[in-house]
Amino acid sequence: MTKWIFVSIIVLVLFVASSFILEIDLSRIGSTTLRRIIIFNNQQNQFSISCSDGNSAKTCSSYYPTNIEFEDDSQPTSCPEYFRWIHEDLKPWKSTGITREMVERGKNISHIRLVIVNGKAYVEKHGKVFQTRDTFTIWGILQLLRLYPGKVPDLELMFQCGDKTVVNKKDFPETQISPPPVFHYCGNDNSHDIVFPDWTFWGWAELNIRPWEATLHNIQEGNKIVKWKDRVPYAFWKGNPKVSYVRGELGKCNATETHDWNARIYGIQWKAEKASHFENAKLENQCTYRYKIYAEGATWSVSEKYIIACDSMTMFIEPKYYDFFTRNMLPLQHYWPISIRNMCEEIKYAVDWGNSHIHIAEAIGQRGTNYVVENLKMKFVYDYMFHLLNEYAKLMKFKPTIPTEAVETCSESMVCSVRGLKKRLFVDSMVTSPSETPPCSIPPLYTPETLNEFLQKKQNLLKQVKTRTINIKE
Repeated sequence: MTKWIFVSIIVLVLFVASSFILEIDLSRIGSTTLRRIIIFNNQQNQFSISCSDGNSAKTCSSYYPTNIEFEDDSQPTSCPEYFRWIHEDLKPWKSTGITREMVERGKNISHIRLVIVNGKAYVEKHGKVFQTRDTFTIWGILQLLRLYPGKVPDLELMFQCGDKTVVNKKDFPETQISPPPVFHYCGNDNSHDIVFPDWTFWGWAELNIRPWEATLHNIQEGNKIVKWKDRVPYAFWKGNPKVSYVRGELGKCNATETHDWNARIYGIQWKAEKASHFENAKLENQCTYRYKIYAEGATWSVSEKYIIACDSMTMFIEPKYYDFFTRNMLPLQHYWPISIRNMCEEIKYAVDWGNSHIHIAEAIGQRGTNYVVENLKMKFVYDYMFHLLNEYAKLMKFKPTIPTEAVETCSESMVCSVRGLKKRLFVDSMVTSPSETPPCSIPPLYTPETLNEFLQKKQNLLKQVKTRTINIKE
């Protein structure tokens, strides 16, 4: 009898241990609707997908839950204010809804058609994409489906993975024809592109940049290397100067033997950086200056969030484009605005002013970083995606269908089909368990009055810098 008790205990211990180490498939026990599933993932390079059967790269498992219920006492947190722009981005289709004909008109200006039916994703590719932007964008959407199984509605959309906006307002007069709804990484005042989080939140394989949470952690650790008052008292920028006029002009602001504009500008050669395994381009080592410059590339640049996270006072060189999270940032509160006109003089003035008001300059930098740290948690990134897709689906006037050319895509098929760095980035950014809490509560749309009030406040702050009548208390 004692022997059997001993054996039973051993079996029980092995079962419990396996749930931690091997990530046992709990969803096969009972219904596929689970409550607060927790998959422990403490072992490095351990994840809840097996590629050992040889077929995983081609087929998608059905083991993951198709629905999740939250605890009755789970109260959603409030979403950050920038979620309000979801309503603004979808406003062109508010009165008409979204028809299949509208979606199809976006095919020739998109790289991907994404269809979600019954919690499964199907992808139809329309053209070649630069690097792996499409791969990591799709991966991010698949992780959303794992985070909120059964909660993302059926939908069909087009996605553009390039730099430039593609749905120009001038081509779609309001009274004549509705614009095609196309998702994209950025937008501007002259386009109807629907702004969506960019691929680098899940990693940038070509530049050896890890997923956002890990990268942000490394940058924050890098911030501790040099105290703010001991940082180099100049404005720093490093990047590819050849991709835009603004960056080319910025190079003229570098110090010379005869003049110093308080800027330190460094070009970067990615081939050389790749050969050195990106040792000289690590983002966490670029936070040793009091001031950092954000200059757009071909359009917006993914470097924006990394620059803001440095605790340095960020200088925005008059951005023409926006991503999904920066539209609620305010000049003199989160960053210092620089006009493209007289750029070098303005950078010199900003540095001189900051070095004369060191506590205020440090506070602006810290508030910018805090904005990113507090409002750009990955949970909020996923919640933004969740609400944007839900609001989009509400406008659809047709039932999504799976195109004959579309391929079912899932975490298994993506992880098991790659090796090396791509696989590591997938594993590092994988959602290993459905969320224990519901998505945050999206704020209401702006009224014309509240939106105008916000935009006017931003313009008044910009005017202070333009007229050099800065009104900030120590």
